[in-house]
Amino acid sequence: MKAVVQRVVRASVCVGDEQVSSIGRGLCVLLGISAEDTQSDADYMIRKILNLRLFADENGRAWSKSVMDLDYEVLCVSQFTLQCMLKGNKPDFHAAMPAELAQPFYSHILENMRSIYKPEHIKDGKFGAKMQVNIQNDGPVTIELTSPSAPTDPKLISKQEKQQQRKEKTRSKGPSESSKKSGQWHRREPNTSSGAEGDVSSEKEA
Repeated sequence: MKAVVQRVVRASVCVGDEQVSSIGRGLCVLLGISAEDTQSDADYMIRKILNLRLFADENGRAWSKSVMDLDYEVLCVSQFTLQCMLKGNKPDFHAAMPAELAQPFYSHILENMRSIYKPEHIKDGKFGAKMQVNIQNDGPVTIELTSPSAPTDPKLISKQEKQQQRKEKTRSKGPSESSKKSGQWHRREPNTSSGAEGDVSSEKEA
């Protein structure tokens, strides 16, 4: 699970011409759920978001207080694009949890946050909608979080991306069983493959 946490003066979410949510001082959190995420990933994120010391105390000492310490608000926005893996210059979102599973999972995260903190201080956007997110970043201060079970080593991430590219080539080219066994299909020149243009649309995964 990935999150981009921004300290804000104010933030809001609009769908079309309608404002569906807004907060004053606090945190705006863009949250990307992966297909591999479990409750332990959610628990980690909830704990970090609510306890990050991104605010100054009453004496002006920086990095001393959390949103809960100061009675500030949190605006969460589900953002599957944080799970992007690039195939050349084209984004691929197969690592993101499918929408039909992600929606209840995300809702459960919000419920848990509200059970730990003041429920009226936890706001969110509209899952699956095309949203306009207005953020007035304070600082600016932006923190990236990744749950421990997700790959954080660049070598592991690179390996995962290559594996995904090979899967997409296989799907688009449809190699025979004999070529799979011989391994000859792995040695195709990347530029001759149409996989980048023929993969499953990201819209399907949204």
